[in-house]
Amino acid sequence: MQLTKEHFEPISMDLRQAEEIKRPSLSFWQDVWRRLKQNKVAMASLIFIIVLLVLAIFIPIFSHNDYFTTDLAGKNKKMSAEHWFGTDDLGRDMFVRIWYGARISLEVGFAAAAIDLLVGIIWGGISGFFGGKVDEIMMRIADLLFAVPYLLVVILLMVVMGPGLTTIIIALTITGWINMARIVRGQIMQLKAQEFVLAARSLGADSKRLIFKHLIPNALGPIIVTLSLSVPSAIFAESFLSFIGLGVAAPIASWGTMANDGLPAMKYFPWRLMFPAVFISVTMLAFNLLGDGLRDAVDPRLRK
Repeated sequence: MQLTKEHFEPISMDLRQAEEIKRPSLSFWQDVWRRLKQNKVAMASLIFIIVLLVLAIFIPIFSHNDYFTTDLAGKNKKMSAEHWFGTDDLGRDMFVRIWYGARISLEVGFAAAAIDLLVGIIWGGISGFFGGKVDEIMMRIADLLFAVPYLLVVILLMVVMGPGLTTIIIALTITGWINMARIVRGQIMQLKAQEFVLAARSLGADSKRLIFKHLIPNALGPIIVTLSLSVPSAIFAESFLSFIGLGVAAPIASWGTMANDGLPAMKYFPWRLMFPAVFISVTMLAFNLLGDGLRDAVDPRLRK
């Protein structure tokens, strides 16, 4: 009797079932990491962000040039072995200033995102868990704050506190946490009626434990995605404020201030505007692509 493909199909199916039984089950976050690694664009963005962070920390430390020393005799030099990105109108090395500006932008982005995360989780968690009048009052307060233009907040803080990184971070976080709070509130309202919450409540868990031990950990997927997308928003806001003169003060290097300095000289010395503009664009693109990859990875509808 001649053996055909149909004779081997039951055996191959049994082997696949045995492999599935032997294969250890992955936790949710292991599964998220596995699917994130399959997204080449998101992984390339993650690698770029890590490299950017490392270089922003170490290049200003170990470079023989610095970001503030002026050299009028060497102003507006083109790219060379001595000055990889050329020099500006005061003879300062653009390469070091770019990486110092990356340090400033990443510091503002991560600090603002961390504060947004903390305040948004607490505010949205309490609002979504208790509901009713508590939810109505808390969300109306959030709506009122959201209606205030952050540019007006920046100007008022500049008058009271003066320019600086602290002023920018405070201005961005006064209203920046509201989007995070809304995301957390929606997730909590979906989860609080599920069986595991009712079981924890019947075992005597109080409201604080229910929110921070049971509900928030199960809503971390959308929270992390929102967090990854809030970082580029803060980076762009800092660059925009610095570009219009409301950001960090000289001689501190920022991508926004460098773009502002290079704009009048764009016709004759284009590298002075090109490098900060490219770094702002590519960094924001990398964070957004990483956020999209995280969104796809944590979406339970995409799990196989």
